[in-house]
Amino acid sequence: MSGGARTDVAAVEAANAALYDALEQGDLDAVAEQWLDEGVSVVHPGWPVLSGRDEVLRSYALIMASTEYIQFFLTDVEVSVQGDTALVTCTENILSGGPAEPDGSAGPLVGGLVVATNVFRRTPDGWKIWSHHGSPVLVEREDEPGGPGPAEESGDAQESGDGA
Repeated sequence: MSGGARTDVAAVEAANAALYDALEQGDLDAVAEQWLDEGVSVVHPGWPVLSGRDEVLRSYALIMASTEYIQFFLTDVEVSVQGDTALVTCTENILSGGPAEPDGSAGPLVGGLVVATNVFRRTPDGWKIWSHHGSPVLVEREDEPGGPGPAEESGDAQESGDGA
């Protein structure tokens, strides 16, 4: 891999991390800064395709409004850069929760797995996300009656509720 290609991959990795950091902070302005101005789309687990910057940002605002706490642990991150387009695939290991308990302690936390695809475009202002697609991962649950079996876990900022 050439120095330029390594630099592009590192820049895309940083842009991807910035998106998830903004989601964890619940900062809609920072989320908006990560997206292209037009032609964008998002698919959160269980949601239809949302197209256009206003719809995409509205979806994140709704997710943030209904999620008290969210943290992403990204694994299996793969980055591919082709010219001015980059593809990031990863697994979002999501820990999220609702409002705090009356005694002030943390509310119930829920974990979920989402596989995500994030497509970025190079702009004069750096790499911006063009499209995000998150799909829930079926995991086996040993604690269910009858032994192991698939159970759907949800995730991606909607994800708590995700996302991604």
